[in-house]
Amino acid sequence: MVTAVITPVLLCGGSGTRLWPLSRKSYPKQFSPLIGDTSLFQASAARLAGDGFAAPLILTNSDFRFIVTEQLSEAGIDPAAILIEPEGRNTAPAVLAAALWLAKSDPDALMLVAPSDHVVPDAPAFRAAVAAGAEAAKSGQLVTFGIKPTHGETGYGYLELAEDPGDFSARPLALKRFVEKPDAARADEMVAAGTYLWNAGIFLFSARAIIAAFKAHAPDLMAPVTASVDQGKTDLGFLRLAAEPWAQADDISIDYAVMEHADNLSVVPFAAGWSDLGGWDAVWRETKRDARGVATTGAATALDCDDTLLRSEDDTLEVVGIGLKDTIVVAMPDAVLVADASRSQDVKKAVALLKAKSAKQATMFPKDHRPWGWFESLVIGKRFQVKRIVVHPGAALSLQSHHHRSEHWIVVEGTARVTVDDEVKLLSENQSVYIPLGAVHRMENPGKVPMVLIEVQTGSYLGEDDIIRYEDVYARE
Repeated sequence: MVTAVITPVLLCGGSGTRLWPLSRKSYPKQFSPLIGDTSLFQASAARLAGDGFAAPLILTNSDFRFIVTEQLSEAGIDPAAILIEPEGRNTAPAVLAAALWLAKSDPDALMLVAPSDHVVPDAPAFRAAVAAGAEAAKSGQLVTFGIKPTHGETGYGYLELAEDPGDFSARPLALKRFVEKPDAARADEMVAAGTYLWNAGIFLFSARAIIAAFKAHAPDLMAPVTASVDQGKTDLGFLRLAAEPWAQADDISIDYAVMEHADNLSVVPFAAGWSDLGGWDAVWRETKRDARGVATTGAATALDCDDTLLRSEDDTLEVVGIGLKDTIVVAMPDAVLVADASRSQDVKKAVALLKAKSAKQATMFPKDHRPWGWFESLVIGKRFQVKRIVVHPGAALSLQSHHHRSEHWIVVEGTARVTVDDEVKLLSENQSVYIPLGAVHRMENPGKVPMVLIEVQTGSYLGEDDIIRYEDVYARE
C-alpha cells in the first residue's frame, strides 16, 4: 500500500510511429486498446488511482486534449489538471512544468512521472514498488524505476546498479550510471551480469527536489518553463501553457537534462512484468498466443502459422495468414503492414517513406476524433464525399457554414437537433435534411445514446478547412 499521497503525472503528448498503422500522429498508440479492452492511457490512469494516489496531472498537446478528457471520463477518473503543451519539447520541460504547477500548492508534494503507453500486467505489484520508493523520495532522493530484463533488448536504455539487486525485490538501491541503448552483444552481456535494469522512464520525487535538481543541472530551463506556467491561461478546464516562453525551452529529455548529472539518485527494481510496447514484436509478446506462438486479434484467421501476429482493426476486413513464420500483419481500413518480426523497429522508416511521398496514411488516422465524437470518410470522389458521423450524447458541433460545399444529413441512429439558418428541428432515424451552400448550420445530440448520421457532401472543395465557425462550445480556433 502506498504510504504517502502521490500525484501521478501522466505524459501523453507523444506520437510514436513504431506501431504504425494503428499508431499515427493524429491518434497515437496511448489512446488505442492495444492490449485488452481499454486504451493504454486509461490503463495507466487506473493503475495509479485509488488509495494513496491523488487525482492525476496530465500533460498532453492541444490535438489530444478532448481525447484525454473523454477517455478519463469513460474510466471514471477526474484529473487534478490537464496542462496543454504548445509544442513537444521532450520530457524535461514537461516534468518541470508539472513540478512548478504542483509546487504552487505544495512544494513537498510527491509526484510519480510515468509515460501513458506502457503495459504493466500486475498493477498491485507496481503500486507496491511505488510505495517502496516513497520514503526515499520524501527524503529528497530522485527515484527511478528499473525493470528486471528478460532478454538482451537493444531498444531500451539501461541502469547500472552500484550494488547487487539480489532477488530484484522492490526497494531503493544505489544507481551507478545510465547506459545508452546498446548493440545486441553488449545487451546480452549486461543481462548476464545481473546488475543492469531496463530504464523504464518512470520517476518518483518531490516537487521541491526535482525543481532543485533543474536549478543545479539544467538552469537554462527554469526561466522559460516558469514563465510558461505563470503565464498559462485556463481554457475549458485546461491550462494552456504560454507558447512564447515555452518555445525558448531546450528540447531535451529529463535523463539528459537532470538524471545523468544528479548524485541523489535511487532506483527501485521491478520484476513483475512490463513493456513499453515499442514495436509490434513487443505487442506479440504481450498478446495471448496459441501453442504455435500465433497471436490473432479481431477478424483474423491463421492456418499453419508459427510465431506470427495477425491483427485486424476492422470487423469487415478479414485477415488470413497461411504458412507464415515470424511475421507481423496488421490491417487497418486504409493501410496494411506486413513485416518480418525481426524488422519491427524498421516500421518508423516505412512511415518516413510514406511521409516523403505525401501519403496521408503516414500521419492521419482513418477516424478523425473531435471533442463531440468522431467521423470517418466512407467514399471520396472528385466532387463528393460520404462520411459516417458519430456524436456523443449531449454533444454539439460548432455553428458553421461552408464556402464550397452543400450537405445532406441522414440520421441512422438516435436523434439529432438540427439548425439550418433560422430553422431548428428534430430528426429521428431515417429522416434527412439538406444544408445548402452557405447556410449557417449545426447538429446536436439531445439524447442519451450516441447519434449516428450519414453525411453526403457535394461541391468544388471538400477539405476540412472549409469551415467558418460562429459559435463553438469547445473554443476551437
